[in-house]
Amino acid sequence: MSVARITEITAESNKSFEDAVQLGIARANKTLKNVKGAWIQDQKVTVEGGVIKQYRVTMKVTFVLED
Repeated sequence: MSVARITEITAESNKSFEDAVQLGIARANKTLKNVKGAWIQDQKVTVEGGVIKQYRVTMKVTFVLED
């Protein structure tokens, strides 16, 4: 039997929401062991002068705890 934990992280990208997710998962994987999945809770953009400057995602990352 395994036990999992969920942590919430926010990541951002200048390119797209998908890129923000990829960057967030890559960064979480450096710190957390056994990352198994993520749920995208929220998506936001920051706008300057009518142009999107940042794509931001908030996600819940699931990882399995070691014995």
